[in-house]
Amino acid sequence: MADSRYTLDELAALTGSVCEKSGQSGIHAVAPLETAGPGEISFLANRRYRGQLAETQAEAVILPREERAEGCAFGVLRADNPYLVFARIAWLLNPRPVPVPGVDRSAVVAASAQIEEGASVSAQAVIEADAWIGPGCWVGPGSVIGAGVAMGAGCRIGANASVLAGSQLGERVEVLPGAVIGSAGFGFADAGDHWEPVPQLGRVLIGDDVSIGANTTVDRGSQGDTRIGDGCKIDNLVQIAHNVQIGEHTVVAANAGISGSTRIGRYCRIAGGVGFVGHLEIADGATFTGMSMITGNIHDAGVYSSGVPLMPTREWRRSAVRFRQLDDMARRLEKLERLMETTKDRDGR
Repeated sequence: MADSRYTLDELAALTGSVCEKSGQSGIHAVAPLETAGPGEISFLANRRYRGQLAETQAEAVILPREERAEGCAFGVLRADNPYLVFARIAWLLNPRPVPVPGVDRSAVVAASAQIEEGASVSAQAVIEADAWIGPGCWVGPGSVIGAGVAMGAGCRIGANASVLAGSQLGERVEVLPGAVIGSAGFGFADAGDHWEPVPQLGRVLIGDDVSIGANTTVDRGSQGDTRIGDGCKIDNLVQIAHNVQIGEHTVVAANAGISGSTRIGRYCRIAGGVGFVGHLEIADGATFTGMSMITGNIHDAGVYSSGVPLMPTREWRRSAVRFRQLDDMARRLEKLERLMETTKDRDGR
């Protein structure tokens, strides 16, 4: 943690917020409302935690513009988006360590690889033939950068991550530990009594300012390319299959799975555990709530959900029995409707 200390006026100027009431001392750390103390700043973005305001010992709190704060003992920053301001302050107080440029002596770097000025290659990393590591990049310990990979300026590759042959990364891409970019997609041809692998010949193309979470996998295209647009944020343990296209600034939460050749639009929000079948078209601005299963094209922006919410086991078992009866009940209802129509025609009513 850095030893930096800021006044609220300084933080307001640096984060685009408004200082309504100064604290008694400088801010040196961030903390939750319930544990924050002198010199620490917290925030309120969810009204369910409003009750903690009266008890907090925080030096200052970032509040929504409409939140009342009469009589409070803490300093106040006002913001339309308190969580965003909190994040900016957290980075100011906890800047990322700057890697020392150079190549560790235990790293293995091919003679034809090119490492630009200011880049850092950590212990036991492997840089294969014809790879290009842009200026200011950091390649973490034990990571693998495959043949012909190109990484734009300022990329950060976490420990034991793999960016495999032919993958192309824009600028300021972050790949967290254990992620695999450019692995072979799941492609097999049915030969009757066995499965034969189909060559996966495409690449992975990643735009600028993309974040790829820990242990996430992004498969290379089978013939064309897998593409992730600028500004996308991909959580941990996400599977992105071959030839998937993800539009700019879409966010994908943990354990989501996107099957091959699905095209997802810009500014979409995909919650945890969501699944997509292959070859879908998803409109810009679509939001999918947790554990939804998408089996058809989505043509319009909006919020979409599927699945059965949690319920007590006894109720679930009764409902499960009804599920099995739905088809028979539908046929009986259709028969009854036809009978009613026949009766109506006969009686003239």
